[in-house]
Amino acid sequence: MEARLNLFENQFAMKVAKRFAGLGMVIQQSPLPKSTQELVSLRASQINGCGWCIDMHTKEAEAAGESSLRLHLVAAWRESTVFTEAEQAALALAEEGTRLADANTGVSDETWAAVRKHYDDDQLAGLVSLVAMINAANRLAVIVHQKGGSYDPAMAAAFDLN
Repeated sequence: MEARLNLFENQFAMKVAKRFAGLGMVIQQSPLPKSTQELVSLRASQINGCGWCIDMHTKEAEAAGESSLRLHLVAAWRESTVFTEAEQAALALAEEGTRLADANTGVSDETWAAVRKHYDDDQLAGLVSLVAMINAANRLAVIVHQKGGSYDPAMAAAFDLN
C-alpha cells in the first residue's frame, strides 16, 4: 500500500514536522535516559502499529548502543528479565498512556507511584511529554500509511529546523 500523503514532500506538512521535531529535540535533551526514551517510543509504536516509528526507534536505539536482545523483548517486557525496575515503570506508563481509551482510569495510581519512585520531576516531565509526542507521531504516520523500513538515523541529523 502506498503512502496516502508524503509528509516529507508536502510544504505544509514539513512546517508541522519542523515544529514537531523541535519539540522532540527538547524531550531528547531532557534528563530522561536516552535508552528509556527509545524503549518507551518503541513500545508505544508497537501498540499503535506504526511501522515507520518502530523502524525509526529500533534503529535509533541500536545506533545509541541498545542491545538487540532488549529491543526484541520490548513487546514482552513483563515476561523478561532484561529491564530495570525504572524501565519497567516507564514502559507501564507508556502502555497506559497509549491505551487511554482502553482503561477507564487512564494511568493508574500504581503505575504513577512506580514512575515517581524512579524519576525526578524533570525526568517525569520528559517521560509524560514523550508518551504524548510518540502517540501523536504514531497517529500521523498510521493515518497516511507511512511505511517502515527505509528510516536511516542520518535522516534526523539532516533535518533542518530553521
